[in-house]
Amino acid sequence: CFFFFFFKQKTAYEIAQRLVGSEMCIRDRVSTQSTWGLLYWVMPNLRLQKRLAASVLKCGQKRVWLDPNEASEIALANSRKNIRKLFKDGLIIKRHIHLHSRSRVRRMKEAKRKGRHTGMGKREGTVNARISYKVLWMRRIRILRRLLRKYRELKKIDKHLYHSFYMKCKGNQFKNKYVLIEAIHKAKNDEKRAKELGAQNDAKKAKKKKEEPKKVIEEKAPEAKKAQQMLFTPIYSIYTKKKKKKKKK
Repeated sequence: CFFFFFFKQKTAYEIAQRLVGSEMCIRDRVSTQSTWGLLYWVMPNLRLQKRLAASVLKCGQKRVWLDPNEASEIALANSRKNIRKLFKDGLIIKRHIHLHSRSRVRRMKEAKRKGRHTGMGKREGTVNARISYKVLWMRRIRILRRLLRKYRELKKIDKHLYHSFYMKCKGNQFKNKYVLIEAIHKAKNDEKRAKELGAQNDAKKAKKKKEEPKKVIEEKAPEAKKAQQMLFTPIYSIYTKKKKKKKKK
């Protein structure tokens, strides 16, 4: 009876298809144990190597990657020197820190620079809350004053023109840099034209002054002749001439 029971159990384990109930459970338990044993034998325990690698690479153990294909070789490394050699060979790798991807943010910023996603529905807060009027004014006035300083240093404008435009900028006369540049060019051209006209007027005046003495001499010449005649003619002849005129009347 005892032998028969033993023989029956043996046949049940051997024939997997006919196993039922408790016998099937026994079969599963045996098979799982054997597989775990197999895995334990294939994959050695690399806990020590991981700890040493973490201390050598100065990072956490989660960031240490050990090559699973070279597990047997890594298992032999039991010192920091060996770990450094394996790291140099590339069997041990220090993983990068996982960060939030900024690719979507960059894409959005690039689109916003083009003017996308900035309509009325995307705006929150008043205009002054979004960008202060004072900040805008400061930016503009600094740009204009910087330009004026640059032009003055390069001697494109003199100190008088600089001062006049400085005060005009303060009075909010120029919208941007290009308007100011146009105004400077216009002022310079006007100044140049005024100088040319002044020079022409001066030349005309000088010419007139040269011509004036000749005219005066010509105008005064007949009067001078009469005076000479009056001096040289005798008084009796003048008296007789006057008498004759009276008789005719």
